[in-house]
Amino acid sequence: MSALTVDHPSGNGREWDDLVRIWEQADAPEGWKVEIIEGIVTMSPPPDNIHNFIAVKVQRSLYSVLPEDWDIYQTLGTTIPLRQGLYIPDLAVVPDDVVLAKSGEYVEASAAELIVEVTSKSNASNDRIAKAAGYARAGVPLYLLVDRWASAGPTITLYGEPTDDVYRVLQTVKFGDELVLPAPFELTLDTGIFPAG
Repeated sequence: MSALTVDHPSGNGREWDDLVRIWEQADAPEGWKVEIIEGIVTMSPPPDNIHNFIAVKVQRSLYSVLPEDWDIYQTLGTTIPLRQGLYIPDLAVVPDDVVLAKSGEYVEASAAELIVEVTSKSNASNDRIAKAAGYARAGVPLYLLVDRWASAGPTITLYGEPTDDVYRVLQTVKFGDELVLPAPFELTLDTGIFPAG
């Protein structure tokens, strides 16, 4: 199943506000994810069980190293207005005070310490290209892409040192290898438990 798109207004100074209003009013089926990707409101079906398994295992590992005042959010909207983006990452590590200070359904992506996306077959290119550029533009220090559908086989890539819309690749490993998250996490992620299918 592929992502659905929704038409949106364009050509005026209120385009971002109009997009957010459409996003807020979207009537998506239960479990579907509604995002704004490069100015287009999209709806994606719920992820499969392997996708969820991987996200939960990463989340569990991260909890072992997080400070008390940071948490991991699975359905937190993160905005990047300069890229006309409002993404709902699989995991977002954000300080509690940021989440509590902002009423509503989203926070600025720049507040995240780490974003994790696990690709789905129907929209993997969004995670690899549009969202990577958006998170880099927002200045998210670390972006972890778990790419189950990479052409050379399942891989995990850690991006960092964002400049404008571009990240530097810090490390890429195949499923089964270890990936090291740098400070402030200082965590070795064992990907040997990630199913390749």
